[in-house]
Amino acid sequence: MTKWAVIAAAILVTGAALGADSEETGWNQWRGPRRDGTATGRWPVRLDEQSLVAEWRVPLPSSYSGPVVVGDRVFVTGSTESGTEIAAALDRTTGEELWRTEWEGAMLVPFFAMSNGSWIRSTPACDGDALFVGGMRDVLICLDVATGAERWRIDFVKQSAAELPAFGFVASPLVIGDHVYVQAGAGFVKVEKRTGRIVWHTLRDGGGMNGSAFSSPVLAEIQGVSQLVVQTRTRLAGVDPETGDELWSQEIPAFRGMNILTPTVVGDRVFTSSYGGGSFLFAIDKAAGVWSVRELWRNKVQAYMSSPIVIDGHVYLHLRNQRFACLNLETGLETWISRPFGKYWSLIANDRRMLALDERGELLLLDADPAEFRIVDARTISSDPAWAHLAACDGQVFIRELNALAVYRWRPASEDSPSDGPR
Repeated sequence: MTKWAVIAAAILVTGAALGADSEETGWNQWRGPRRDGTATGRWPVRLDEQSLVAEWRVPLPSSYSGPVVVGDRVFVTGSTESGTEIAAALDRTTGEELWRTEWEGAMLVPFFAMSNGSWIRSTPACDGDALFVGGMRDVLICLDVATGAERWRIDFVKQSAAELPAFGFVASPLVIGDHVYVQAGAGFVKVEKRTGRIVWHTLRDGGGMNGSAFSSPVLAEIQGVSQLVVQTRTRLAGVDPETGDELWSQEIPAFRGMNILTPTVVGDRVFTSSYGGGSFLFAIDKAAGVWSVRELWRNKVQAYMSSPIVIDGHVYLHLRNQRFACLNLETGLETWISRPFGKYWSLIANDRRMLALDERGELLLLDADPAEFRIVDARTISSDPAWAHLAACDGQVFIRELNALAVYRWRPASEDSPSDGPR
């Protein structure tokens, strides 16, 4: 077994260990400990104030990036009115600010996206010792978890001679072993996490308007080989984590390179969906040492920014047209499409229930039922927009409003029958 196969196996074992019986799973990165939007524990069947109880709420500078929860701390980011960016550690029980670190980081996104703000976007990653934060001006900053002190910083515009990406540093860092992997510097980069030394830089593009990617990388095992699945602005690729070699690649059509969601790996297949392109399922094959990609199906429905959830052979996906859809993973056919909602949903799943945070501040509890779209319960939880990805672990739900972090706790689940709820 190769070194990277061992690492992948260790990650899978860790994920299995963080199951329903675990008291401290945490939410240490983009889309949670398994990076797939799944949470553990037992959820109640309602979202009312008796079932989901407010614990604390603290004001913060504006941010798109989701909260990260490790041990007794919650880590958040923000963009201030004075043109700086911040990362802060909050006490998980009280919301008290334990430290705050600032750096210059202001920039404006293109005019056609400016209505939704130019705030920091990348969700940090934490290994328990260090916090890795992507700043808008294409910088990666490593902070000490205990004190917030800066350990090192990479300015990719200077170090890689790349143009400043038009939308800033968007993708979220991925920590594996002794390294951090990021889509920055108009490419995909492996960084030594203790020193900030760049190990390799691959999948390079031209930077600027069509520069650094929106999508966040994932580690997967495909055809028995551990690899990083990476979606750039124009294509989907498998990359060797040790060498940076490109194993396979597939072009993904998208308007203005809006390949935004995180690719979803199911066995030896990869699902993705793009703005202006459609939805796709690819089979990744390997024969006689040669990799190849086969398109199994495509569907005209288009995702925008929301990464999907896969449950029991079905993909649950928020669409560009603001509707929510269920696609059969084998056939690619939609089993239903809902009425319109807001522009963005962040999604997490627990068994056959999904929790969705609409950017308009509404929280929805959904059944993962391929036969029909069914809202179990709904609750307006924020009067501000909520673009950041929600987090849920250890009986708590973390809602990053545009200008605050609100924390709630599930009360013990009842055995009451779910409400039919609005359709």
